[in-house]
Amino acid sequence: MHDRHPSVSHNEAMCIFCTGTKGLGPNVMATLWTRWLLSMLLANLLNCLAQGPPVAPSRPECYIPCGEKNNCVDIHCNPGLDPRNSTEYSLHWEPADSEEKQGISGNTSDWIICREQYNRGKLRVRVQAKNQYGSAKSPYSILNTENISKWPPPKVASHQDSFKIDWTFTCDEQLFLRHCDVRYRTEAEQDWHEDEDEYDLSYTMDHPQPSTVYEHQVCCSCGEDLKSDWSEIHRLRSRETAPVGVLDLWQDCGITQKGSDCVLTWKKLPPTCGLILGYEARLSYNIDTLVLLNVSTAEPKGLLVCEEIQCHLTSSLKDVSSVSVSAYNAQGATVPSNLTLPIPGKEKTDQAIHVEMNEENLTVSWDSPSQPSDNLKEHVVQYKQADCPSGQGFDWVKATTNQTTALFKGQYKKYTPYQVSLFTLSHGSEVHHISSVIRYSLEGSPSAVPSFKAFLIAATQVTLFWESVPLSKQRGVILYYQIVVYSGVHRHVHNASVSPQQENTYKLEHLSPEQDYEVRIRAVTAAGPGANATAKFKTQHDYNYAHLILPIVLGVISVVVICLVIALYSIFGREIKACLPSFYYKVPDARNSHIFKNKHLISDSLDWICFPLYELHPKISLLEVVELRSRVFKSSLEKASDPEGLTRLVIGDECSQMDSQDDKREEAVPEECHRADHRYGREEYSKMVDSEEERDRKEENEEDCLSSSEEDQSTSGYEKHFMPTIFELRV
Repeated sequence: MHDRHPSVSHNEAMCIFCTGTKGLGPNVMATLWTRWLLSMLLANLLNCLAQGPPVAPSRPECYIPCGEKNNCVDIHCNPGLDPRNSTEYSLHWEPADSEEKQGISGNTSDWIICREQYNRGKLRVRVQAKNQYGSAKSPYSILNTENISKWPPPKVASHQDSFKIDWTFTCDEQLFLRHCDVRYRTEAEQDWHEDEDEYDLSYTMDHPQPSTVYEHQVCCSCGEDLKSDWSEIHRLRSRETAPVGVLDLWQDCGITQKGSDCVLTWKKLPPTCGLILGYEARLSYNIDTLVLLNVSTAEPKGLLVCEEIQCHLTSSLKDVSSVSVSAYNAQGATVPSNLTLPIPGKEKTDQAIHVEMNEENLTVSWDSPSQPSDNLKEHVVQYKQADCPSGQGFDWVKATTNQTTALFKGQYKKYTPYQVSLFTLSHGSEVHHISSVIRYSLEGSPSAVPSFKAFLIAATQVTLFWESVPLSKQRGVILYYQIVVYSGVHRHVHNASVSPQQENTYKLEHLSPEQDYEVRIRAVTAAGPGANATAKFKTQHDYNYAHLILPIVLGVISVVVICLVIALYSIFGREIKACLPSFYYKVPDARNSHIFKNKHLISDSLDWICFPLYELHPKISLLEVVELRSRVFKSSLEKASDPEGLTRLVIGDECSQMDSQDDKREEAVPEECHRADHRYGREEYSKMVDSEEERDRKEENEEDCLSSSEEDQSTSGYEKHFMPTIFELRV
């Protein structure tokens, strides 16, 4: 800027800028102002760099070009120039045996010394750089004009059958051919391999790799002249043979490691194996089914996808037990590569893996097995980028049993999860999953949890629920979840551990009843905490039911005991009665009557009472009360023997007097009473009904009987307990 406008000062430039921008909008003004500032900064930067004397130029390279377009006369020199514009360059030469100096100046990449400006023989040539701060000179180049001629590069041709190249190179008739140099490399290589001093105009490579493309270049010199430039690259493919080796076969199961998500993948063979025309795969399923696939690389038909290094089938490996794949070309096929897929549920996790990762390198190490197995063939280490389709963001490497470290080189994205896994491969090609971890090349702060709420709200506690941050949004390994509880001016922090489940819960305790709370949760990684998610709630009223617990418990126990007693009595009632004394229950027993307590009324022994005191099934007579003409009577108690020899008690109406020989009254018992006794299964006792004659006699002695009955009631507990009185019957 100072060079172009040396008379314009900084203030004047500002005035020109401000005057020229009048009437423009604010956005345009801002843009112009920014550009002007950048230009000023750039100019100042160049000025700062330009301060000081220039750097000494490199030694010039000079030659006399010959050939169809050149006449082998002028000298061409290529100096090394400093790119700074403020430096001036000049080329100077002089004969080696004279101090006559000549020179030309100019910032150019090709200086030409015309034939008229030099004499044949030796010359000394150098370059000088000069600026306002000083100057610098390059070392001299000593040239002999007789042998600095440079001829055009040779023209190369080839013979496909013999893997031989030929070339043509023309020299001046006065010169003889000295030698040519040949260099070659494969198409995949960067460095050249050279064969020097080839005097023939042809070259044949010994033992080239089969099916490999080679690149060739040739340069030649005539006599003592300079060597020509290298010829154009000439490519030649060696003869194709059947591919050698086996495919590096593996499976890509994504992050889930589920069989339904797995696809079969392998690494492409090197170019030395020739042009691969297709792949043949055999898939063995668990149901004893074999599927053969022959996929062409030229027409995969959606079954095969090949990238730069890897190929994979598009079909799932669900229910596949083992696979084998071979590659073929026009000359033959490789030996099939076999792989037995792991069985879900039989994975081992007895080894830990350690991962160190940055944006360019991924290093994986593991501990040696505690119990080495002779069946172990090698370890397989793989990584898989999350949310990448099959065959992408995926690579693996196989290590021998003596190795415990694997290294991957690549470009790994920041804040992106990579799953690193370790497997073992047996001699029978069986795969066992050892361990898997998630790692990041660079960690960041995670996103907020997708869902957060409070439920099961009580007076002093609440349960918090949230969903884990999705793997694609974690941006780092989550160490824990930080829960912050706000209540008024109070603040409490809790740390919840990370759960492998998608849903997480945490119980907050020792809260205050009827209090408003605000809870915030955020995930924490090594880079720091992430965004917050908030939930608000209010605790419930504290209902204290402690004083009611004891009565409720006692009531429940009482109900249970009563129900148990009733159930036992309904099942074992009769057995219980048989074990208790007779006064605990109301069962009529004639021996409790005062009649039997009067010994003078009973001349015989009590042997006639033949039933046991505690009979399990007591036989009780039926008492029938018949009202005839407003009179009440009782059957007299008699002692009678039935045909079976059992003693029977009969109740009479003669003021309870015993008459053991009254056969007529026994015959007067109606047949209905006997039928009733038979109906109820009581043949030991019978009911007596008085005849008409006895009824008349009962009417005459009614008053005496009533008085006797009242007196008996006052003295007899048995009759009072079991027999109705006259007064009760009248009521």
